[in-house]
Amino acid sequence: MSTLAEETEEAGEHAAAWSYEDDWTRETLRLVRDLRTPHRRKKAGQIGYTVYCVALLLAVWGGLPSLGLFLEKSMGADYSGHGPAILAALPAGSCALGLGWLLVAAWDAQWRGPVVPPRETVDWLLAQPVDAGRVLRPWFWGAAAISGGAGLLVSAIGTIALGLTVGVGLPAAFGWCLLGGVGLPLLATALATAVEGNERVARWARLATPYVGMAVLALAAQTVMAVNGHRLPGLERVELWSGPWGWAGLAALAPTPAALPGGQVAGVLLAVVVAGALIAAHRYAGSLALSAVRRRSRTATGVMAALRTVEFRTARQVVAGVTGGSRSARWRLPAPRWAQLAVPWRDMLALLRAPGRLGRALVLGTLAVLGAVLAASAHGGTGVTAALAALVFGYWSLTQLMEPARLETDDTRRASWAPYPYRDLMLRHTAVPVALGLVGTLVAAGVLAAEGAGARALLAPALVPALVGASLVNACRGATKHHLLMSSAQSPAGSLGPVLFLGWYGSGMLAAVALLVVPLLTALHSGSAESIVTAVAASGFVTVIMVRWAVTRIGNLTAPLTD
Repeated sequence: MSTLAEETEEAGEHAAAWSYEDDWTRETLRLVRDLRTPHRRKKAGQIGYTVYCVALLLAVWGGLPSLGLFLEKSMGADYSGHGPAILAALPAGSCALGLGWLLVAAWDAQWRGPVVPPRETVDWLLAQPVDAGRVLRPWFWGAAAISGGAGLLVSAIGTIALGLTVGVGLPAAFGWCLLGGVGLPLLATALATAVEGNERVARWARLATPYVGMAVLALAAQTVMAVNGHRLPGLERVELWSGPWGWAGLAALAPTPAALPGGQVAGVLLAVVVAGALIAAHRYAGSLALSAVRRRSRTATGVMAALRTVEFRTARQVVAGVTGGSRSARWRLPAPRWAQLAVPWRDMLALLRAPGRLGRALVLGTLAVLGAVLAASAHGGTGVTAALAALVFGYWSLTQLMEPARLETDDTRRASWAPYPYRDLMLRHTAVPVALGLVGTLVAAGVLAAEGAGARALLAPALVPALVGASLVNACRGATKHHLLMSSAQSPAGSLGPVLFLGWYGSGMLAAVALLVVPLLTALHSGSAESIVTAVAASGFVTVIMVRWAVTRIGNLTAPLTD
């Protein structure tokens, strides 16, 4: 209550500090412009260089390859074989992408938001008797321009895919894709502005996040099913008409042979809703509470400072503290009768009181299973990419359950509560992730076996111990080795410092994925008993390596410092 009162009082003081009769906005902005004049050329150069680099990357990695594909098509190459799969994936996939974009924008607004001026603007400029709207609205439109630019890129990708595989004319495909590709990001920016400025909307966004996340996950699963020939036309039509996230898909389908009735109406509805949302957000951006803007500006500054020093965990903790990631649920577990179960009981209770971690583990684990399903039916680069995605998502899923172990490594003095040596305590922290991972993967294996996966479904639980071991290795990495960033090692592309640092930072995951991807992909494609046994044996071998590696790192954490 005191915090709310302080925010209300602060907002009232700011409102009272400015009025039309005592308006110093023009003079203040002129002074700021004059003071910034010596630095404007440098700032313009930085912005220009950033735009140049982005344009160069898009041209090299997107424009030239796309041009080559269209040249090959003009000379007789046929890419129409991929058309049915793209058209099948478009209804559910566009809904998943649209809902996901809105979800990410709402989450971002809870700690940062689209209207985030720098701290000097918030702490000095907005504290003066100036019209806050004239200061804040340019930042809103800047965020809208960035999100619209990203949407423009998505529209271009969709246009190229439809032009190559379905044979749709590029102007028509681009125009219809542009409605959803740019409209939904702009709508997401408007939604984020409402979340940033209204605590009630922010509360609803936090409550809806897990349900919307599950909906996105279900739509992703439906997309994979559609690509594999298991479409649900009735459900797809309901989803496409369920909201703006579906109207974008209807508009994208309009110029294709799979067009559904009402595509033009959906495009008009989407354009009207986006225009109305932007007008409302423009008005709302000028009345944001100074306290909310200041809090988000300082949080963003803290996160950027942590990222500049490559303290990723610190950045995550700062964001979690603001978005409600540390909220606890009042769950209780009966105390165990055996002392050996004290650590697993404590870890399980901690996870139950932070249900967000269990939810993220479920979502990421489902994505891992979907990646494995796609890898089983894909070949070449697509199959390898899907297998890598399955292992990475599986690792991230199990990492969510390793937070108690990570807390122990943040400060080794916390382990003084346990009657075990530090090494034994850290190893006991793997019991809950392994148990929960096995339960979840056995359920997934049962579903996959019922769908005809056969013995290949056993690969999911077999990989759990190895991935938990990799997570323990990374949890025990110790103090950040910033000196790797300054390494003198060079390559034709430049310094190898960032590569060496990222290799050290994710060494456990990288090693496990590198050792497991080939046996996993072979077993998924072959399905023979020999290949499956080989993959299971490889997982056991990787588990042993990871445990021994983790024990070595644990010893380094507690080793006395020597000169």
